[in-house]
Amino acid sequence: MSGTMESLRRKIDGAGDLEGVVRSMKALAASSIGQYEKAVQSLDDYYRTLELALVACLHQARPVPFAVAKRPPHEGRHEVKIGAVVFGSDQGLVGRFNEVVVELAVNKLRTLPGKMTKIWAVGDRAHALLADSGLAPVGLLSVPTSVNAITPLVGQTLIDIEAALEHGNVVEVYVFHNHPKSGAIYEPVGKRLLPLDDTWQNKLASLPWPTKSLPEVIEGATSALHAFVRGYVFVLLFQACAESLASENASRLAAMQRAEKNIEDILEDLNRTLHRVRQESIDEELFDVVSGFEALTGRGRPA
Repeated sequence: MSGTMESLRRKIDGAGDLEGVVRSMKALAASSIGQYEKAVQSLDDYYRTLELALVACLHQARPVPFAVAKRPPHEGRHEVKIGAVVFGSDQGLVGRFNEVVVELAVNKLRTLPGKMTKIWAVGDRAHALLADSGLAPVGLLSVPTSVNAITPLVGQTLIDIEAALEHGNVVEVYVFHNHPKSGAIYEPVGKRLLPLDDTWQNKLASLPWPTKSLPEVIEGATSALHAFVRGYVFVLLFQACAESLASENASRLAAMQRAEKNIEDILEDLNRTLHRVRQESIDEELFDVVSGFEALTGRGRPA
C-alpha cells in the first residue's frame, strides 16, 4: 500500500511540475499574440501613407516598375510562371496549423493555369509538407521569433522575388498564411501578391487626394514609384508574416489551454485516488489494531 501511495505522490508532483510549464508557455503565447497583433495594427498608418504616395506617383508615371515581370511575347496563359510564399511554423504544439495552410496553397496553386517555378517556404514543417505534396520549395526560410526579426526575413524574401521577376523566372506571385480571427481561431488565406496590374493601378490612381493641394513628385516619379511599390509589397508581406505568427501563437495558446484542463482533470483524479488509498490504509491499520485488541482481551472468542 505504501508503494502505491508513494507512486501516486510522484505522479501528482510530476503533473504539478508539468502544469507549471504549461502555464508558462500559455503566458508566453498570450504575450506573443499581443506583440504581433500590435505590429499589424501599427502598419495601418504606414500603409495609408504608402497608398497616398503611390497615388501621387501614378498621376505622373506609368506603368509600375518591378510590379510587372518580364513575359516573353509568345508566352500564353498556360505557360505563365508562378511563384508563391507560404508561411508556416518551425515549432510544435500548434495542431494542424501547417497542414491547413499548405493544403490551401497546394489546392489553389494546382488550379492555376501555369507552371510552378518558385516556392518560398517559411518554416521547416511547411517546407516538408510542400515537398511531400510534390511542390518542392526553392529554399527554407526560418520563422521569425520576434517582431524585430520579421523585417530581415521579409526584406530577403522581397529581394528574391524581385530577382525572380527581373530574370523572368516568375510572372505571378501568391502569398499564403494563416489569418487570426476572434479568440484562438484562425483560418488559412491566400491572395495574389504580384503583378500589380492595370486594374489595381487604375483603382489606386482614381483615389481622391485628401487636400485641395495636388501633390507633385520632384525630379521625376519613376524612381520614387519604384521605391514606393517595393514598400507596398513589403508591407503586404510583413502583414502576412505577422498575422501568421499571431495565428501560430493563438493555436499554441489553445493547445496549452486544453493541456492545462487535461492536467487539472488528471490531478483531480490522482488526488481522489490518493485520498481513497490513504483512507483504505487507515481503515486497514484500524482493523489490525482492533483485531489485536480483541485477540489480547479474549473478545471475539467463541463461548
